[in-house]
Amino acid sequence: MSRIKYKEAIDVYPAIHELISILELDYIDVNRIKVLYSFGSKSSAYARIHGISRVLQIALDTKPIYVIELISENFNSLRKEDKIKVLIHELLHIPKTFSGALRPHGRYVNQKIINKFYHKYVKTKKH
Repeated sequence: MSRIKYKEAIDVYPAIHELISILELDYIDVNRIKVLYSFGSKSSAYARIHGISRVLQIALDTKPIYVIELISENFNSLRKEDKIKVLIHELLHIPKTFSGALRPHGRYVNQKIINKFYHKYVKTKKH
């Protein structure tokens, strides 16, 4: 059985910073977001987001932090447009409370909202 390996996705941080700024996701503390590539996953997902639960925050004496895991086998083959949409999708899972919890798919995380934010991003980048 092969183990999944992880590597910090330092090349993705500029896009994360830019998305948070352009999309006005001011409640997201960009310094408490980590992005990792995973290698060896059998998942069909492009990415996942992980938050540290309240009980772990207390036990580890830390503030909320989120980790975006980019499944390299799936994410890296995407077109740039789709990579941006995946990053938007993952950022939308972070609630306005920035508590370590995650928003489920549905009201705040859906294709309509992702597309709306993507179009705002593209429009802003053209100016």
